[in-house]
Amino acid sequence: MEKTIRGRVWKFGSNVDTDQIIPAEYLVTGDRMELARHAFEKVRSEFVKNVRPGDIIVADENFGCGSSREHAPRALIGVGVSCVVAKSFARIFYRNSINIGLPLIECGIEADDFDELEIDFGKGVVRNLSKKKEAHFPSYPPFILNLINSGGLVNYVKKELKAKKA
Repeated sequence: MEKTIRGRVWKFGSNVDTDQIIPAEYLVTGDRMELARHAFEKVRSEFVKNVRPGDIIVADENFGCGSSREHAPRALIGVGVSCVVAKSFARIFYRNSINIGLPLIECGIEADDFDELEIDFGKGVVRNLSKKKEAHFPSYPPFILNLINSGGLVNYVKKELKAKKA
């Protein structure tokens, strides 16, 4: 993970559940690119057409509630979302996201659609460059950073096993 990322905001409210992120009828595949084609299609049909790689989701409380499947964070990675910033996350969504390499930041930041955000993971700061606002968050422990930087838990384990064989 880069120490600092920048992206446009897609603003969501509270209690965004995994069925809103990826409707249940598309759970027949785990392919993130196929899932990405249907992200938020029932609640924000313009999302898939207009999201750009590196964009950032900003939400209120309880983002990712609902199903415990990894399909929702996979769809977000597939569509190019670089990070999700929310006041709080459903616990299983949080862990699934970290396990597959999607960084989540738990803090509140004032933002609207298409504001530009900058996230400094090293300093634990989210800056809304459009509104000149900022918020702070605790940085990840080194092990979690390694998971994210490796692209998730499976890739991390593969890398560690390969290093031990060498």
